[in-house]
Amino acid sequence: MSGQLLQQIALGGTMIVLPIYLQMVLGYNALLAGISIAPLSLSMFVVALLTGKRAKARPSSIVLVGFVLLVAGLVLLVVVVPRASSGWWLAIPLVIAGGGLGLLVSQLNNYTLSPISDERVSEAAGVNSAAGSFGLSFGLAFAGAIMLATLAIAFTSRAESSTVLGPEQQEQVATALEDDAQIMSDTHLQELLADQPADVRDEIVAINTDVRPIALQIALLVPIIAGLLGAANALRMRRLPDPKPSPVAEGTLLG
Repeated sequence: MSGQLLQQIALGGTMIVLPIYLQMVLGYNALLAGISIAPLSLSMFVVALLTGKRAKARPSSIVLVGFVLLVAGLVLLVVVVPRASSGWWLAIPLVIAGGGLGLLVSQLNNYTLSPISDERVSEAAGVNSAAGSFGLSFGLAFAGAIMLATLAIAFTSRAESSTVLGPEQQEQVATALEDDAQIMSDTHLQELLADQPADVRDEIVAINTDVRPIALQIALLVPIIAGLLGAANALRMRRLPDPKPSPVAEGTLLG
């Protein structure tokens, strides 16, 4: 169950921070942001479909590889983000991370439910599903909150240390961030600062440009840490004998 929980935390954290970032930095609407992160879902689906029962390796080994690929894709995202000028830059890291998630999806449910007796498998499946839902919700909420909090803190810190912004402008920035941190795109900033001198506008936009990648990188630590914990758990799983497949468990999952 812990593997399922960690997998969903990683998925939820990734799925919330990337659309926010794409809309804030590249000015994407919800549709374009969704298309940009589609490689994650598509690769996850394809790998899960192809792996399934065809995998001949130990389930615990596949789970370990899945978490390693997930972490590798997310770390690559951290490196790529500051240089990304379009959603296409994210495609390869998302395919790698999605491939890892696909391996996890193909194995974790069966691995978790196989040892359960036939009489308790439906109950266990419900608990497993609830844990996954909780992990997804937790990843969404926590990673999103971390991203916006980091953005506000870093922006305010840079504004307070700026030699261009006076105390009045710094207070205006802090107030705006408290109310509208989630929509502080360059366009929105320009609208808020339309009555400010050009040097003040340029300084605030420059600060905004610098801190947004940092906010995403820190928020991505949430799914990365979840992936690392999952890999550690998979190493523990490898030291245990693999559970025998349960026909009833498989039927419950398919249902």
